[in-house]
Amino acid sequence: MYRNPILYADYSDPDVIRVGQDYYMVASSFHFSPGIPILHSRDLVHWSILGHVLPRLPFAPEYDMPGPHSLTDAISKPIGGTRYAGGVWAPSIRHHAGLFYVYWATPDEGIFMATASKAEGPWSAPVKVVDQPMLEDPCPFWDDDGQAWLVHSRHGAGPLILHRMSADGKSVLDAGTVIVEDKQTLPILEGPKVYKRNGYYYILAPYGGVEKGAQVALRARDIRGPYEAKTVLAQGSSALEGPHQGGWVETPSGQGWFIHFNSTGAFGRITYLEPLKWVNDWPVIGDLRPGAAVGQPVERHPMPDTGAPPTIVGLQDSDEFSGTKLGPQWEWNHNPDNRAWSLTARPGFLRLGALPADHLVTARNTLTQILQGPSSRITARIEIGRMTDGQRAGLTLFGVKPSWIGIVRQSGKTRLALASAGDETTGPALNGSSVHLRAEVSADQTVRYSYSLDGRAFLPFGDAIGLARFSWWKGSRPGLFTFTRRGAGGSIDVDWVRIDHPAPVAP
Repeated sequence: MYRNPILYADYSDPDVIRVGQDYYMVASSFHFSPGIPILHSRDLVHWSILGHVLPRLPFAPEYDMPGPHSLTDAISKPIGGTRYAGGVWAPSIRHHAGLFYVYWATPDEGIFMATASKAEGPWSAPVKVVDQPMLEDPCPFWDDDGQAWLVHSRHGAGPLILHRMSADGKSVLDAGTVIVEDKQTLPILEGPKVYKRNGYYYILAPYGGVEKGAQVALRARDIRGPYEAKTVLAQGSSALEGPHQGGWVETPSGQGWFIHFNSTGAFGRITYLEPLKWVNDWPVIGDLRPGAAVGQPVERHPMPDTGAPPTIVGLQDSDEFSGTKLGPQWEWNHNPDNRAWSLTARPGFLRLGALPADHLVTARNTLTQILQGPSSRITARIEIGRMTDGQRAGLTLFGVKPSWIGIVRQSGKTRLALASAGDETTGPALNGSSVHLRAEVSADQTVRYSYSLDGRAFLPFGDAIGLARFSWWKGSRPGLFTFTRRGAGGSIDVDWVRIDHPAPVAP
């Protein structure tokens, strides 16, 4: 048996394919760099991070956070000088003619694609397929006759638009035709995924909005329509409001499965797996209760029959920084300045140099990873002897109005500090050269910070702080940071980050 969610982590807008015995998933990464994580599984339930499609986000100067900045730690917008909430929206992954293809939209720049012979890369440089802003959710499709197509939505969710594409998938051949638009019956229609089965073309798509919506199946004998519509997954009597956007995959034995997300506040939009069956050439997703017309999400279900035994892999999180490359779990808050961080300056440590910034949200080189729920304990050992006046550094739960525990160097003195939404509280002086910082995230979506001078006894600092429930389309994220408000900054050396997931305490 498995239990939902399969990933209590913010892999929103998931799409999934099978190639042989292997399953690959992509998800939205927005402004974080590297972009577009590639996840891998053999059993559809347990996943690990394989790599990323985009080493950097090359689409506009704002992905380098040049400023001028209007954003502060106390507000969520305007985002001037940055691309928070921009970047990669709702990618699709396909395998065709021996190549992996990933398509995605950025809201400000257009629709792009990249290819690779192996899912772990290297991936080609992105190619702009449609040079138009405010488009979203592209999905390619190669028909049996070799004709390539692209379907996508428009910012604001709807309508669905279809283009002919060149066979290599790198350019569209027309301006696009609206194939589905029904604002009364299918409001906020988005996230289309295109398939073909038994002579029908299918589009699986969510409608009704992230918080309360459902899944619709659209089918037609011609990819250009007209399409019939049938709701195939909704909340029903389950506790899961708004089972949203995802993709269909089949195992070698012919079992169907649907991976989708659900919006969960500070933990972001987390990932669920539903059985999918075909009845009269319509998909039925989830549990179809007696007398019900629409499937609903399952809480528990027998494991998929993938031909492989259940694996014990999981999402990477802890890091000893003992290698020459960052682990695939790490993503910077925007493109990093590679001159200001190193894994080789002091082998076995991550050195972060402080770049100038007035606020954490406008500081470059904040290194983050996806928060895993329903509870996480993140501990970091940081050496602070290289800090200079005006420098701040520490451990954060990063997002809109971020909170952090860390170290402030001011007037020749080094002190502990705690901050939330820009409100900073100074704590005791630190006389040693290192400190352990800890953040404990609970299922109630709060964080409690503590510190230790010996790595054994941890002292609480401050009260529980609520996490940001929605941070530029992402959940709250643990991260490491340093920046300076005065002159040239020093640096910190991070020895390790260790993450575990204590069992939630029953209320």
